[in-house]
Amino acid sequence: MGVQSARADSLSVAVLLTGLIAMGAISTDLYLPSLPAIGAAFGVAAAEVQLTLSVFLVGFACSQLICGPLSDRFGRRPVILGGIALYLAATLLCIAAPSIEVLITARFLQALGACVGPVLGRAVVRDVYGREGAAQVLSYMGMAMALAPALGPIIGGYLQVWFGWQANFGVLAAFALALFVAILAVLPETNRWPDPSATRPARLATTYLSLLRERSYIGYVMIVGFSYAGIFSFISGSSFVLIGLLGLTPDLYGYCFAAIVVGYMIGTFGSGRLTRRLGLERMISLGGAVQCFGGLLGVVLYGAGFFSVVSIVGPVALFMIGAGLVLPNAQAGALGPFPKNAGSASALLGFCQMGFAALVGIAVGHGSGTSALPMMAAIALVALGALMSYRLAVRRAKPLAQEAD
Repeated sequence: MGVQSARADSLSVAVLLTGLIAMGAISTDLYLPSLPAIGAAFGVAAAEVQLTLSVFLVGFACSQLICGPLSDRFGRRPVILGGIALYLAATLLCIAAPSIEVLITARFLQALGACVGPVLGRAVVRDVYGREGAAQVLSYMGMAMALAPALGPIIGGYLQVWFGWQANFGVLAAFALALFVAILAVLPETNRWPDPSATRPARLATTYLSLLRERSYIGYVMIVGFSYAGIFSFISGSSFVLIGLLGLTPDLYGYCFAAIVVGYMIGTFGSGRLTRRLGLERMISLGGAVQCFGGLLGVVLYGAGFFSVVSIVGPVALFMIGAGLVLPNAQAGALGPFPKNAGSASALLGFCQMGFAALVGIAVGHGSGTSALPMMAAIALVALGALMSYRLAVRRAKPLAQEAD
């Protein structure tokens, strides 16, 4: 039958949600091998090309503040469909962009639509599985959806070599069209408490202020923001470091990026296996320590004069194992106490996560054309920030978090 007969906790919906949550990652990772070629095609420097990444995150961050409350009022499904339609139109504009300025603008518009995937995908998971269940499900989804960014740069590298940078956006357009059709056919509505006042300005302000008053929520948001900023530091600088400075070809760069993603998959697999046994907080503490070790190791190796593919990829892979342990648990911890405002809570979480990562990415992009140190130092610093956020905010607010549950 139609969409209304689909079970929200069915395998088909889980697969679709994995694709939705992966929208943001694949929109940035697929065309990474093409960044140097885009700069050459338009005759611009690395810092300007990097704006196609950072501007995407800015649009992604801002749009979340709107699409989350919209889904709390009108439901998850119609907002997801509208966002993907906008994403598809903007992706076609990316393909036809005659200048770097048009490409940057199109990427901003693309991000406005892309944000519905991760934000509302997480909200649907929270709708269906609850707090602890969401942590486990998001961990397994994180492992599965990591296949997209793992394969993305490899595919993107070959597409760049064979057809040029526009081909990557052609694949993104096809991906968006397939998601749109699948949502129409499979995804049921999961918002059981639609709130007619959710989009009123006064209500929005009240909702976001109430979230910001929760110390545990702020702590989890900071952990997610710092951890994702480390991932985005590598996304922003890796192609310029590995291709531009170390001389890898775009297709070989894709395999290096895949090795990084394997680290994230290992972390998310471990999170899915251990979260119910050890709890969210222990998993975040363990993952934060692994992130710090990987980040600091990269800086130490670079400072000691080691500059090779192994000395860059190895430490970042360790950081990514920690990120795989941290992110699903911190996201679930942030959304868990707010079942009736899951869309708004997810939106504010995503806004802070992407906004902070964009700022870090801009800083990394300005230095990565000539040195690997800005990228590696940024990863180490944000890893320390995530661990300190857990120790100073989440741990001290634990009684309040338990009361909220």
